[in-house]
Amino acid sequence: MDIVHYINPLYSLSGLLVGMLVGMTGVGGGSLMTPLLILLFGIRPETAVGTDLLYASATKSVGTAVHGIAGSVDWRVVGLLALGSLPGTTATIYLLSTLGPWSHAINALITMVLGVALLLTVLALLFRKSIVRMSMARMTEMSVERTRWLTVVTGFALGVLVTISSVGAGALGVTALIFLYPRLPMVRIVGSDIAHAVPLTLAAGLGHWLLGGLDFMLLRSLLIGSIPGIVIGSVIATRVPEAILRMVLAAVLAVVAARMFLA
Repeated sequence: MDIVHYINPLYSLSGLLVGMLVGMTGVGGGSLMTPLLILLFGIRPETAVGTDLLYASATKSVGTAVHGIAGSVDWRVVGLLALGSLPGTTATIYLLSTLGPWSHAINALITMVLGVALLLTVLALLFRKSIVRMSMARMTEMSVERTRWLTVVTGFALGVLVTISSVGAGALGVTALIFLYPRLPMVRIVGSDIAHAVPLTLAAGLGHWLLGGLDFMLLRSLLIGSIPGIVIGSVIATRVPEAILRMVLAAVLAVVAARMFLA
């Protein structure tokens, strides 16, 4: 069979561009890829979400390996998040399965949740510095036990949100960890968030696969473009101020969110 049947160049180009943004900003994978597949290519929402979840799991596995070797992953935090996110993912997949075959109502739910998740991501990007200041001001107020339980609850919320929309494991996860663990160095927050995203997106992606929401040709095409894209974006990131990158990404996500609500 011709290679075109296995790889779509336009999907690979999309993977390249989104991969570059992820490499430059650290976020934007699910936030941009899923809306792009739905709005630009007309992919059904459930297929876009399911494929993007496994796409994210594959790409973030590489990031986890790098952070793990560098010692920038707090596995205790990862475990607490997973303690909440995996049951959240399981419950959400079960709920979707009880609703029967993919329907217009489910697609509408995915589109609505995706739009809300994008707006939350925009707020997280724009007000991250304020959140850091708030968390530093109250770092002595919360007990260790309460922090643990809130981490599990945060994981559960991320599990539900990511399973429905594929958005939230990046910017929202990092923002929540900044608030919960203000003393943790940023590199370990990012590393821990990426590490947690792997089992979360893998479990959610497999769940969508069982429900029939997966396109392997699409997945292969995206990965072929995204891997070099992330490398290129990481190089560019050293030459462009982070504040500018975040503002640009927030503006793009705001436009995409508005378009999702109007879809």
